[in-house]
Amino acid sequence: MASEFVTLVSGDGFEFIIPRSTACVSGTIRRMLDSSSKFSEAVSGRCELENISGIVLEKVCEYFCYNEKNKDQTNVPDMDIPPELCLELLMAADYLDT
Repeated sequence: MASEFVTLVSGDGFEFIIPRSTACVSGTIRRMLDSSSKFSEAVSGRCELENISGIVLEKVCEYFCYNEKNKDQTNVPDMDIPPELCLELLMAADYLDT
């Protein structure tokens, strides 16, 4: 049986443990963790995201949690995004299908 939590690992080795349902906001991660897939991540519950740095992955995880918390809300304030991370976050969002 799949664990309720998954571990996302950045290219520089930082690990973030978040609820599986929260991580599956990302289409890419959802497909990696799909039990019918042949990906090792589906068995291990550990997604290695080599092309995403720890500081960017931390913000991505923060977004996943923010999205999950506010998914049924209206008039949700924007998250605080440091301008220097904007480009990398856009690239990560594209890669993660978020």
